[in-house]
Amino acid sequence: MSNQVAVGIVGASGYSGAELLRLLLAHPDVAVKVITSRQYANQRLDSVFPNLRGVTTLSFSDPQDAPLTECDVVFFATPHGVCMREAAALIECGVRIIDFSGDFRLRDPNVFTRWYDMEHTAQDLLKEAVYGLPETHRAAIAKARLVANPGCYPTAVHLGVKPLLEADALFSDDIIADVKSGVSGAGRGAKQDNLAAEIEGNFKLYAASGHRHQPEIEQELSLLASREVHCTFVPHLVPMVRGIEATLYLSLRDPSLDVHALFTRAYVDEPFVDVLPEGAHTQTRYVRGTNFVHISVHRSVNRRTAIISVVEDNLIKGAAGQAVQSMNIMFGLAETSGLMQPAQIP
Repeated sequence: MSNQVAVGIVGASGYSGAELLRLLLAHPDVAVKVITSRQYANQRLDSVFPNLRGVTTLSFSDPQDAPLTECDVVFFATPHGVCMREAAALIECGVRIIDFSGDFRLRDPNVFTRWYDMEHTAQDLLKEAVYGLPETHRAAIAKARLVANPGCYPTAVHLGVKPLLEADALFSDDIIADVKSGVSGAGRGAKQDNLAAEIEGNFKLYAASGHRHQPEIEQELSLLASREVHCTFVPHLVPMVRGIEATLYLSLRDPSLDVHALFTRAYVDEPFVDVLPEGAHTQTRYVRGTNFVHISVHRSVNRRTAIISVVEDNLIKGAAGQAVQSMNIMFGLAETSGLMQPAQIP
């Protein structure tokens, strides 16, 4: 037990925090030591999440009293603004941080202020924060003191574009991303738009003129391409609980390019990215509850446009599972440890 990673979670009462707990409590190399919640302070964890009955006797601590400095790593599953206020003190004590919010995803503090409507108060840490997408930043994650867990939408878009950008195969750097998400992506808070009576049988777009994940998408794709990349990103809410599907439209420089072979080569060694056989179509249910991403590769009739479909579970690879994947890398564990559960169907 002594060589297990001691973990703390700040803000463990939302959907992403609950999924993080579910994964970490079953992780063979982890000991969850501290979980915090102002709302549920001093209540047993399994009284708030009955699915964890018989798995743990932990109780929520008030954040002010929690012994987070005794942890090896602390996950912040909190709203924007919390981690940047509290991370420095923990890092000074040798604690490593994985943040689920947008506090450390954007490199430019002015861009952060524009999209999140608050000043960035930890700009020194912002300079060293590592974007936590293992498929592109694995080496940096291994050394990081502070990891910014990517947004769920950017994860899907980035993985669907990455092989073509790396091969310099795009005719245009204007990318179209038509992305759909289940309602759990909006969080656990009570909101009228998320009521069952509002979403059942309904399909709607939102934030069509600008979503705060857009600058994150464009930042990371531009860094990957070493030039400015633009994205028309339109998110939609679909009547399901969890899952993301991203349909990406990409103009090809060479219509004869074997795009499927390119994607297969690009992800052959990635444990959680699965390129489906030619002609197959993705379905969100085949990755539900898992850290896996499925990608299908298609071509327009004139073969000048690659049509890439990416599916992931927004709460796992889009949040908690990806964070655990980064933690595994940071502490020299097997990257797949605690994350190899297959999807549940139906």
